[in-house]
Amino acid sequence: MASRVVLHVGLMKSGTSYVQRRLEANRGLLAERGVLLPGRRWRDQMLAVSDVLGRTQQAGKSEGRWQALLDEVAAHEGTALVSMEFLGPAKPASIERVLASLAPAPVEVVLTLRDLGRAIPAMWQEGLQNGGTLAWAEYVGQFPGAQQAGRMFWLQQGMGRIAGNWTDAVGADRVALVTVPPPGADPGLLWARFCEASGVPAADGVDVPPANTSLDAVSAVLLRELNLRLRGDHLRTGEYHRLVKFEVAKQRLAGRGGPPIGFDPTPWLRQRALEIEDRLRATGARVVGGFGDLEPVRVPGIDPGTVPVDAAMLAQVEALRADVLGRRAG
Repeated sequence: MASRVVLHVGLMKSGTSYVQRRLEANRGLLAERGVLLPGRRWRDQMLAVSDVLGRTQQAGKSEGRWQALLDEVAAHEGTALVSMEFLGPAKPASIERVLASLAPAPVEVVLTLRDLGRAIPAMWQEGLQNGGTLAWAEYVGQFPGAQQAGRMFWLQQGMGRIAGNWTDAVGADRVALVTVPPPGADPGLLWARFCEASGVPAADGVDVPPANTSLDAVSAVLLRELNLRLRGDHLRTGEYHRLVKFEVAKQRLAGRGGPPIGFDPTPWLRQRALEIEDRLRATGARVVGGFGDLEPVRVPGIDPGTVPVDAAMLAQVEALRADVLGRRAG
């Protein structure tokens, strides 16, 4: 059995993809230094976590994957590291099930946390890339309300609750909170903080270029319009992910370089951030970085509501829809 297991549990949109890509790039170096990344690639960890959490989105593909991961961990004598943001918002009962399955190996937990000013536009984009159709003004307008979108946001980004659940389960001395550096910081700083928090000896490992997976404001509006028109076409979840999320949103639209989605945090959100900071402090977990990084920052850019849905955009949308449906048929 591994001498210890490190769970990097997210949160979503907190630099997790960068950390995961850099872990993968340094898989050989980590192995030389006694650190196991279970699975042959990161997708294996995603399927394993989907299995143990009972996520229906991967039903049929994930069955038995968690046990396969446990078998790898049991055969390893050093540190084993799992990085999967689905774990972050898991309910206490699911957390206990994960920890029980890893026993008797001691488990340490790393949470990467990002300020709410950047998290809100990022999570709206994430929703669009999973078929969402909520307009930007509606999305922002539901804070601090109790509408469905708001509940989903806090389910994934409720830092105080999530940190509390994990510290309750493993103890504050085994939880590290890593704050994402402010805009303009070297991405390598997040990696250095992650290595310090996790105790993974790879701060000197090879770097990876930042992946520009963000949608600019125009691309986000275009994707929303596409989702609206695809609703009547009844794409299955797997079809949508393959044909739209990955082939359209991530490969064609992301990183086009247009003006980004602008957002100016409201006074309510700034107050909420202070309350979250108090909850994080109360957990007693170790902090790598600083709580100042979690102060909501203004994101410069344009309001997606000002992007005209004109004839030119609608023509693009219809061309994309025809392409998606054509590839679906093929």
